[in-house]
Amino acid sequence: MRQRIDRVALAGGTALSYASIGAGRPLVYVMGWLTHLQLGWELPAERALYESLAQGCRLVRYDRAGSGLSPAVDRPASLAFELEQLAAVAATIDEPFDLMGTSMGAPVAVAWAAAHPDTVRRLVLCGGWVRGADLSPPAVRDHVLGLVEAHWGLGSDVLTDLFAPDADRPTRARLARYQRACSSAATARELLALSYELDVSDRLDQVRASTLVVHRTGDRAAPVAQAEAFAAGIADARLVLLPGRSHLPYAGDRDELVRVVRRFLGLPVGRRSGLTARQREVAQLVSEGLTNREIAARLGIDERSAEGHVERIRLRLGFRSRAQIAAWWGSSTPDTPAAGGAEWIV
Repeated sequence: MRQRIDRVALAGGTALSYASIGAGRPLVYVMGWLTHLQLGWELPAERALYESLAQGCRLVRYDRAGSGLSPAVDRPASLAFELEQLAAVAATIDEPFDLMGTSMGAPVAVAWAAAHPDTVRRLVLCGGWVRGADLSPPAVRDHVLGLVEAHWGLGSDVLTDLFAPDADRPTRARLARYQRACSSAATARELLALSYELDVSDRLDQVRASTLVVHRTGDRAAPVAQAEAFAAGIADARLVLLPGRSHLPYAGDRDELVRVVRRFLGLPVGRRSGLTARQREVAQLVSEGLTNREIAARLGIDERSAEGHVERIRLRLGFRSRAQIAAWWGSSTPDTPAAGGAEWIV
């Protein structure tokens, strides 16, 4: 899939960047704390999430002001400003849409659905919370905010360990660098403080859209009690609890989360199949002990593309190292379906 990036103007003329992939019925995706439309697209695990969700629909997501490709503005972070940004993106869509909020984006999505019921077909809340003040004790919140403000490098490392404990060490290191590239320390601190301040408990009973609440039972960033509060407060909401500890939707068992969401949205869930032809070529070369540079030279592609292929193979097979890819290839034939790998067939 190809990502299309565009901009929409906020009040005062400030530009907000948003991206679209796929085609069909719109699914607006309100992301969490810090994002970067381009860098996120270059992370194999994150891109795989978006591509899987976008099969058979048009996935629209955006960088909030001060994060990623959207420049900072001279306005304090607030729920009202969050809704203003979502409104600017929604204005580019001329029909009701499905709405999915993850992490900090979940309470924002609830507030939007409560205030604009005619715009939302179905609502999905993933890894979110009703009251940010319930996420952790005040002393812990103050410590984390101070760490992010004073030592952004260390703070991003600590939060990555919290958000993606199931990821391997190299992946966590890359995610920490990604967070630091998304925004300044000051913006990161301000948005994190907002996440603790958000409270949509008085809006739950105003949500009219059919709602799915999906949450991992071991999520340390957002306790499962918050998912249960969403389900209890929104009429006829469906609660699905998945095993796992990762807060980030693209970490851990991403495929099962996508299946649950697509099934709820009425999108084809698809069947499992093996690696692509190119991925099988790369897996074979990995088994022969070639480096990414050598794989790139052999296949006539650039080294970064080779690295991306290897990472996607690892993620599809559920492996943690190149050695496991090599061992799998040695015990399989090129036409053997990849255990745990998935492609969405529509």
